[in-house]
Amino acid sequence: MARGARLKPDRLSEKLVQIRMALGLSQNELIRRLELDLTQNRISEYETGRGEPPLPVLLKYARLAGVSTDVLIDDELDLPGKLPNKPKHK
Repeated sequence: MARGARLKPDRLSEKLVQIRMALGLSQNELIRRLELDLTQNRISEYETGRGEPPLPVLLKYARLAGVSTDVLIDDELDLPGKLPNKPKHK
């Protein structure tokens, strides 16, 4: 059975940029804070929508911002006005 293209959130790249900007980080500073082996080019791809981060990277973004991953992937949910947010879970 052939599979079609995976659905992608329309607002994900926008939210990833919003997180980085709200935290006052450059792309290179973000890479250090995420503690992952990423390049500035890869972050740029995520932020422009040319690439989609794997789930472990999304989890790191969510934890850095203090939000649940569903806030990142659900286009109907907005990021909180102030980041980092105080998470409701640990």
